[in-house]
Amino acid sequence: MIAVCFGISFMKDTVVTFLEECSNCICVKYVSIDDDRKFFLHYLFHLIAVQNSCPEVTQWLLKDGFHRDLLSRIKLSTGNEGTGGCTVAIKIHLPKGLYVDPYELTSLNRHNITEALVMGDYVDLEVPEYLANETAVLVYTKPDPECNHCFRAILPLHCRYHQPAETDGKISAILKSPEILVHCQKRLLSTECLKETKTEEPCSRKNKQNCHWDSVKFQLVNQKLELQIPVLLDLNPAL
Repeated sequence: MIAVCFGISFMKDTVVTFLEECSNCICVKYVSIDDDRKFFLHYLFHLIAVQNSCPEVTQWLLKDGFHRDLLSRIKLSTGNEGTGGCTVAIKIHLPKGLYVDPYELTSLNRHNITEALVMGDYVDLEVPEYLANETAVLVYTKPDPECNHCFRAILPLHCRYHQPAETDGKISAILKSPEILVHCQKRLLSTECLKETKTEEPCSRKNKQNCHWDSVKFQLVNQKLELQIPVLLDLNPAL
């Protein structure tokens, strides 16, 4: 959520000035009440209201080592409307240093834990990072019983082995910002939160037929997820 604070002054010929900006607040000085400045303030509050109405996405990395879990939660801001008629999916883009195990995903889907679909080429589980490709995974979320209007999903991630380094340490793998896809029986989100074009992706893991999804603008609560992957020491760097 965004908090707004502003002061009012009646001095003439003074412009509106931003006093402070931060991730959770915008403070402005409203210095006059002529029509132009009224429009400016009205537009500012409109932008803030629109931003607050767009979904919020929060992601966490759980566990340590080479095998991690990515927990994602999407909160839809639908006012008093329910979300029972909505399906929410999150498209996750993995760098070359990370992969998902399709066999593990099949087992998790069978036990109704995670429903995810690997997009594109076959995933080689044994190839090292420097020979791998980036991977996209479409994860179908489920309603979160602990949060109103929220959906969540958990995706097991695995780190690939990297080439040894001259100095012992760790290499970073950074997750890109995800894509949020929403398919609702009726429109619940503000039109300002919807991107211009719909996208076609499989309706579900079981039903591979394409559905029309709304690609949604959202607020990413935590800006960057970074994994530290252990790297072996190269004892013969000159060879």
